Amino acid sequence: MRNLGKWASVASIFLGLGAVFLWGLERYEVAAPTLILFLLALALAFSAYKPLKGFSFTILIFAAVAASLFYPQFFLEIGSFELNGLIVPLLIIIMFGMGTSIGIRDFIGVVKMPKGVLVGLIAQFTIMPFIGFGLAKLSGLPPEIAAGIILVGCSPGGLASNVMAYISGANLALSLTLTAVSTLLSPLLTPFFMQLLANELVPIDFLAMFWSIIKIVILPILAGLLFNHFAHGRFTWLDKAMPKVSMAAIAIIITIITASGRDSLLSIGLVLIIVVVAHNFSGYLLGYYGGKLLGLDEKSCRTVAFEVGMQNSGLASGIALEMGRLATMGLAPAVFGPFMNISGSSLATIWKGKG
Repeated sequence: MRNLGKWASVASIFLGLGAVFLWGLERYEVAAPTLILFLLALALAFSAYKPLKGFSFTILIFAAVAASLFYPQFFLEIGSFELNGLIVPLLIIIMFGMGTSIGIRDFIGVVKMPKGVLVGLIAQFTIMPFIGFGLAKLSGLPPEIAAGIILVGCSPGGLASNVMAYISGANLALSLTLTAVSTLLSPLLTPFFMQLLANELVPIDFLAMFWSIIKIVILPILAGLLFNHFAHGRFTWLDKAMPKVSMAAIAIIITIITASGRDSLLSIGLVLIIVVVAHNFSGYLLGYYGGKLLGLDEKSCRTVAFEVGMQNSGLASGIALEMGRLATMGLAPAVFGPFMNISGSSLATIWKGKG
């Protein structure tokens, strides 16, 4: 594997230089595939080195995004089948996988750590929705795209935060509990805050959004919980496969969304990226120091930071699709997802070094 990593590293250097050179010559038709190959080689190189392995998936996402920006026609439909029809089934698979990875013990954590759970939930469903609302107002972006920023903020925490809590040595039990509880509360709280904060940008149907979240999140997670309870340990191949399947599903979803909203993304991309960075960093900062202010220990403060700063952008994408606004409201989640993985893994590495 190490030899493969070395060859991939060498290839990525030459491909990266080639992409820059070809871009400078305005040979875009050759520069585009060279750039995609560079990102693929870089992802392979990173996967071979333990300190960099955590970044390989994010780079793979960038390769997928680049491909969908340069060649959107391949990611919109196959024959008469529109590929955005895959998004909800893929999200259901991801949520089923989430259900198989958690258990009743993660909900018992509410009793064992009531203060940490209460602080985390309040931070989750106040900081991100209202910061998202403020950034959407200040951004000057078109209403439907701005509503997507608020939608990200109103979504619950995702599995990525659990991974970062584990890597950084934070309070993993609290992280799992917060993700599980915030997800179960999301059918009520996400539509409530969307109707409160985004209704003037796009019409929000509370009941329709409630049912979308039940269908996309709650039912698959319950199925996963039941599977985990009655078939735990019987299908070890499934336990090993689900994380990889979920990662592939996330990559496909982001690619389809990027292709669908390509024109909008190219025109407002920089502004949206700045807003997403501000939103993500605000979540980490206010989550961490909010925990400090309310007397949580260091590990729990780090956990709350990850839970608040890292949202379930996949769910936000699914809601945007269900509302028929994938190419607009779906853009902020598509940008937020890859970026939070970069920032989250970087923060986890820093905190791991500090102990």
